[in-house]
Amino acid sequence: MTAPRRILPVSDRALLVEEADLAGAMRLHAALSEADVPGVHELVPAARTVLVRFDPLRVTAGRLREILETLPAPDVPAGHGPTIAIAVRYDGEDLADVAAALGVSVDELVARHSGASWRVAFTGFAPGFGYLVGDDPLFDVPRRASPRTRIPAGSVALAGPYSGVYPRESPGGWQLIGRTDVPMWDLRREPPALLAPGTRVRFEAVERPMPTGRMVPAPTPSRARMPVVGPHAVEVVSPGAQLTVQDGGRSGHARWGVSRSGAADRRALRAANEAVGNPPHAAALELAGGGAVLRFRGPGVVAVSGAAMDPVLVHPDGDVLPLSHAAPAPVQTGDELHLGPARAGLRATIAIRGGLALTPVLGSLSSDTLADIGAREVGGATLAAGCVLPLRGPSAVRTAVEPAPPPPPSLPAPGDVVVLRIVLGPRDDWFTPSARESLVGREWTVTPRSDRVGMRLEGDTPLARAVVGELPSEATVAGALQVPPDGQPVLFLADHPLTGGYPVIAAVVDADLDLAGQLPAGARIRFRMLTGRVTG
Repeated sequence: MTAPRRILPVSDRALLVEEADLAGAMRLHAALSEADVPGVHELVPAARTVLVRFDPLRVTAGRLREILETLPAPDVPAGHGPTIAIAVRYDGEDLADVAAALGVSVDELVARHSGASWRVAFTGFAPGFGYLVGDDPLFDVPRRASPRTRIPAGSVALAGPYSGVYPRESPGGWQLIGRTDVPMWDLRREPPALLAPGTRVRFEAVERPMPTGRMVPAPTPSRARMPVVGPHAVEVVSPGAQLTVQDGGRSGHARWGVSRSGAADRRALRAANEAVGNPPHAAALELAGGGAVLRFRGPGVVAVSGAAMDPVLVHPDGDVLPLSHAAPAPVQTGDELHLGPARAGLRATIAIRGGLALTPVLGSLSSDTLADIGAREVGGATLAAGCVLPLRGPSAVRTAVEPAPPPPPSLPAPGDVVVLRIVLGPRDDWFTPSARESLVGREWTVTPRSDRVGMRLEGDTPLARAVVGELPSEATVAGALQVPPDGQPVLFLADHPLTGGYPVIAAVVDADLDLAGQLPAGARIRFRMLTGRVTG
């Protein structure tokens, strides 16, 4: 008997639909893609689930639940999606061990892997990484007992019923059977990901793999090559603890394994942009921890919001001008903006009138530190000393508005206690009743092992599991509280992975994510269960 479809809460802006198996999830994803449900703006399929992100202003969670419960999911046509040929040299480190574990010879393993028909069921883990399922029942391979710390890009691997190709060098626990020169993720292509859900794949055994697939070459500046700089620019003299470019994020690319990313504190981004007359989601600089120095070329206007870092402008003649929170200040050639260590909060946003004259990647300039995606000219996620970023200049703003600066926000310092509201689910039933009580009944401390991907928390009592099995990979959201085996939760932030294999007990509501992005190491959190309507 087929298990009934389950609708699980994920956050105040997402639901998780669980089917009986992978085939059911694939059918549901295809049906939802065709249905174009009003208010639904993104779907993320996984091993047996589909995450449904929605706009609560366009559709209520209750109404969406009704639609999802009754939506028919017919069989996906056999020819669904394009077919890609991937040339593979079968010389992986684990090839012989995998063959022995499956009870076949190496030659038979290669013949059956290359002879099977594979299809991308879902993406995740990294941009361009596709979880492929095949039509040969032979392939059900356990992960390595000890994951490798470094797997080269292009490695062809097996884990469970899936095959996949690592798009970039990364750690991983899959069994390596070969390698390919075909790039899974290439910003010179449109789209940059070779594989998407529904794509069919045929592996071809060769002596020496050569790049094949849908390649559309286009010149892309290297990481070391900086853009041509005009009369308006900002130079990174010192990047501080971490300096990145952030805007409103890049939504709508989950099918290629790319998360939204964007500003960790969206309120700070809006405040700084409004102060200099930019659109509210225009790209700005986000500084974590403090300690940066920026030097300006050409006249302009700058504003700093977010964490308290005591910003000052140092003029070439040595005069020092302290800056108020989110207040516009004029700059001239040679002026330097100095930001000290954060006294309260964690991240400051620096906006410059006219914005950054950089080339977007997938419609955004945001730096994704997990995927290592950034503006094309920067070539990566973080800015280093010596980077010179071209500016559009103050004349790019038609009407510069200089409102009275807002009062500085009340942001936490190390040792302060903050309250974050949460929605339980989708896997709260994987934890004991005492663990659910501990989640909201105790304080959790932000550890130094935190970044834009996630905030590692520490509590006196680890969260105990009621279900000890392995959770099939499923989609995650910003704000998710994922719990690894040690029982200490990780709060996912802007650059979180698209999918994960540890259960999520709850998620911080969207309205509290800006505060979460400002929590420094040593701050303490009390989670409060959400009741009633969410307000900002």
